[in-house]
Amino acid sequence: MKEIWWETKGEGDRHLVLLHGWGLNAQVWDCIVPQLRSQFTLHLVDLPGYGRSGGFPAMSLQEMAQTVLAQAPQRAVWLGWSLGGLVASQIALTAPSRVSALVTVASSPCFSAQEAWPGIKPEVLAGFQHQLSEDFQRTVERFLALQTLGTETARQDARRLKEAVLSLPMPGAEVLNGGLEILKTADLRTALSSLQMPFLRLYGHLDGLVPRKIVPLLDSLWPQSKSVIFPKAAHAPFISHPDAFCEALAAINHPA
Repeated sequence: MKEIWWETKGEGDRHLVLLHGWGLNAQVWDCIVPQLRSQFTLHLVDLPGYGRSGGFPAMSLQEMAQTVLAQAPQRAVWLGWSLGGLVASQIALTAPSRVSALVTVASSPCFSAQEAWPGIKPEVLAGFQHQLSEDFQRTVERFLALQTLGTETARQDARRLKEAVLSLPMPGAEVLNGGLEILKTADLRTALSSLQMPFLRLYGHLDGLVPRKIVPLLDSLWPQSKSVIFPKAAHAPFISHPDAFCEALAAINHPA
């Protein structure tokens, strides 16, 4: 089986796998690696088709989870941001014995807005899919700009995200389109209610892609999980508020 790009660094006893979001790559974690490497052995991953993991076709959520799991440590804390949160969640459902704790960041088990469920309007995601066929670099940049709207450091944060994208090969339109299809169709709300491992959910109060209105809904649906909302953050709290983010992450309680 073809392997994805995977880098391990850090000195901590606990293993932490970091999964990035749509259009990005593992460079996006650079701002928090220095703070986390003393607490964790970090596993930095470029998802299949993204960054240095080129040459993969578009995949379903289950296929992506299996591909990542094939190179993973036997047991780790899994952290996924945005689309990566869905991948990490699918891994927790597929191989629970290998997940000591699950952390989702600015992620939703169901990104698409539905009746009585806040989210991204399906036509917005369909619009991004259409735009990809015309100018996918501009489409990705527009999506990145949406992720930092409203924060005090919005321009600086957007620049960091853009630098992470442009520092490595861009994913192909097929892979990006496949990722949007996952965001449009995935719904893990019911499945994740059965999780037994510690489950931490981190959100930005100003997030325009994952509305904070879903937080109390998921608190009720998943009473076994814990949620934290960063008051002045948007869709990338680890970039805008790295200290608070790492503090919240360090406090996660999970079995040895």
